[in-house]
Amino acid sequence: MKLLFVCTGNTCRSPMAEALVRKRLPQVEVQSAGIFASDGSAASHQAVTVMEEAGVLFAHQSKPVTKERVEWADLILTMTEQHKQLLLEQYPHTAGKLYTLPEFTAEDAGASWKLLQEAYADLETKRVRFASGYQGDPNRFQSEFMQAHEREVAHIRELEAAMPATDIMDPFGRSVDVYRETLKELEFYVDKLAEKIHNEK
Repeated sequence: MKLLFVCTGNTCRSPMAEALVRKRLPQVEVQSAGIFASDGSAASHQAVTVMEEAGVLFAHQSKPVTKERVEWADLILTMTEQHKQLLLEQYPHTAGKLYTLPEFTAEDAGASWKLLQEAYADLETKRVRFASGYQGDPNRFQSEFMQAHEREVAHIRELEAAMPATDIMDPFGRSVDVYRETLKELEFYVDKLAEKIHNEK
């Protein structure tokens, strides 16, 4: 498997994830890149500090996302939903291999999205029906519709709250303690990634 991690500047999150995968999954070919990265910038000193604390080899120079790197990868994992959407705009053909790291590793993400999409579709059908027979003040339509379908709206909010997180916290420019928290988050998801790759063999 060829795996590409993507973040913004390729000096914190994606290279940290890359280094963790190199240690945890030596059989996986892995690279990292940044959507707005330049070539050859050093990793942030806070990232170097926390990786050394964790005993992970971490020698890194930043690289930008390129067509060649995108084509090379069998799987592209971004740090945030925004990174994912930006890549989809530029490389729409990657849709089948492009996920956020939390999204890809969440066991129930697909089922959760399906339930949420069905609930949205059901509410939209009811909104169209409500609109067709609505005789009140047009300015009050939305609030009256929401009140009339309070239970459905509450259900959607519950589903949204239960959705797996899709973003890895950005520690850029913050304290070493924040970088430690980001590292813990990355370690959690890389462990889940390792389990998923192992189970798919």
